[in-house]
Amino acid sequence: MTQKPKQNAVSALKAALQYEFRDLELLRVALTHASALAPSETVSGSYQRLEFLGDRVLGLAIASMLHLHFPKADEGELARRFNHMVKRETCAEIAQELGVGDAMRIGLAEAQTGGRKKTALLADICEAVIAAIYLDGGFEAAADFVKRLWEPRMLSWTGPLRDAKTTLQEWAQSKSLPTPHYEVTGRDGPDHEPSFTVSVIVRGLASGEGKGGSKRIAEQNAAEAVLRREGVWKE
Repeated sequence: MTQKPKQNAVSALKAALQYEFRDLELLRVALTHASALAPSETVSGSYQRLEFLGDRVLGLAIASMLHLHFPKADEGELARRFNHMVKRETCAEIAQELGVGDAMRIGLAEAQTGGRKKTALLADICEAVIAAIYLDGGFEAAADFVKRLWEPRMLSWTGPLRDAKTTLQEWAQSKSLPTPHYEVTGRDGPDHEPSFTVSVIVRGLASGEGKGGSKRIAEQNAAEAVLRREGVWKE
């Protein structure tokens, strides 16, 4: 059984997007979770393919803005800023501001387990909406949308600018500790959307744990967890 969004929620989202769709079917698909599909429908009727595309469109738009706004930044700093802007939590936060959760089409069971507020789902559908705008109006329209919502965060962010794994290794060396060792301790989710759990071990310290959609991201998050716990990173 599908729990359809209230019509006023969809209308509110359309207003918040500040983009007029020529093909509203693209937005409908972007807001549709697989749990809302009938058995006869294919995966193309859900947000998943659009999310794949939207992730790449968002990445290009963010990279372009970073290149413009931080002309003196090296690759490492740009990468750190980029990772913060495109990470799941940032996309989910923006989705919440737009009211994406209330406008989703999801199955009743998914809704009852808090699907409308799940960080991963909000982030994925946020990217799917970006893809819908891109397909409907081109890259310029999608980039304008990203700029309006992501640029203020980009310019106000004051977090650490160095790579977490590199920073942890250098900090460990400064404390005469051995090089951090990373181990994959878990893998969940389907093949098209895996979630890895990684532990980082530094002898003499409690281990740190991180999760992410790739081993690399999970390793970075694990390193960051240790840096924050040890007070190396304050933000």
